[in-house]
Amino acid sequence: VGCDRSKNLVDICGERNFQAFVCDALSVPIRSGSCDACISIAVIHHFSTAERRLAAIRELARLLRPGGTALIYVWAMEQEYRNQKSKYLKEKNGSKDAEEQINTGTAQGPCSDQTPDSSSQDSAGSDRLSHSKDTGCDAKPVADSRLPVHTNRTSFHSQDLLVPWHLKGGAKKKGESGGTVFHAGSKESQELSPVFHRYYHVFCEGELEAACRSLDCVRVQKSYYDQGNWCVVLEKL
Repeated sequence: VGCDRSKNLVDICGERNFQAFVCDALSVPIRSGSCDACISIAVIHHFSTAERRLAAIRELARLLRPGGTALIYVWAMEQEYRNQKSKYLKEKNGSKDAEEQINTGTAQGPCSDQTPDSSSQDSAGSDRLSHSKDTGCDAKPVADSRLPVHTNRTSFHSQDLLVPWHLKGGAKKKGESGGTVFHAGSKESQELSPVFHRYYHVFCEGELEAACRSLDCVRVQKSYYDQGNWCVVLEKL
């Protein structure tokens, strides 16, 4: 059984005969202790405070039966780890392989939710936002509450940031209103495509594991790095 905040994504699941429903990850309408396993992929890094991120982990633990397990993936601050660049950094903008992986959700870099459109760049409005110079996980919050805008396919310079997404042009589905459609990579498409900024908190090494260990109802079975993501496997006590 799957759940997501996006009704459109849940509708796609229904069309493919999967069981899914719309809900909030902080309040999942499933009975406590009723799940053998829970998976949270590319979700918790979208919560804007440490308290809400911890609450999302606690909600996963609530759903598990004793002995049940949960797998959590979040985007990592360290996109270069042990002298190896993540696939996210290696991908070239506009490459056919990158576009295919993004469209099919099979990217091995940051989870498919985390992989912006391959042609995305900082939006024209990014100069109106404060670009703080947080260079690591020990950086203190800046007084200016405005967030830096990330340049896609580059290393992170702040843990809290906005990632620009350019909505690609493409053929409209049957029944949708008509309009001029440009090729996704064309100049016209880049000029007319709306830009959305998605909030991310990228996790430093040990941060996700420490949050999980702060809960007395679970134990950390495994913590590891996987292609630009920090990952934890939990067991319900």
